[in-house]
Amino acid sequence: LRLRETADYSRNPELAPAQPISGAQAFDLYVEGTLPHLRESGGELIFMGTGGAFFIGPADERWDRVMLVRQASVESFIAFARNEAYMAAVVGHRTAALKDSRLLPLQGA
Repeated sequence: LRLRETADYSRNPELAPAQPISGAQAFDLYVEGTLPHLRESGGELIFMGTGGAFFIGPADERWDRVMLVRQASVESFIAFARNEAYMAAVVGHRTAALKDSRLLPLQGA
């Protein structure tokens, strides 16, 4: 996850706090609001940590945070991501927070 310095609520002004906040603060609001929906779908947040420069990788690329989420299946994740209550309540905080992101599905061996 690459966070904006200042959250951009132009696409979801109804969610904007009274005063400007950082992308990190907006993402924290997103996570706080997402966890109940994630758990309800059978998912769980396994890890969230701070990123930075690569040890091995492009020198000019950085990521501010990384998170690992476990979900029962791809179908369960898609159902979670399409949940209308989740979409209405918190996705705008994620949009405001993120400058860039990657989603990499993984499967255990």
